[in-house]
Amino acid sequence: MSENAETTKRRGIFSRLALFLRQVIVELRKVIWPTRKELITYTTVVIVFVVIIAAIVAVFDYAFTKGVLAIFG
Repeated sequence: MSENAETTKRRGIFSRLALFLRQVIVELRKVIWPTRKELITYTTVVIVFVVIIAAIVAVFDYAFTKGVLAIFG
C-alpha cells in the first residue's frame, strides 16, 4: 500500500469530507457554464420535448383504453 493511501485511511470522517468538498469546488471551477441565451434555448427544447412525449403517451393511452374496452367491455 502506498504512503498516500495509508494516510488517507487514517484520516477522520470530517477531514475526508473536507477533502471531498475541496475537490468538488476545484472541479466546479473547471465547468464551462452556459450563457443565459443557451440556458433559455436548452430549457425550451427540453420543455417542448417533454410536452410532445407526454402528448404521444396520452394518445397511446387513449387508443389502448378504447381498444381494451372494445374487446373486453
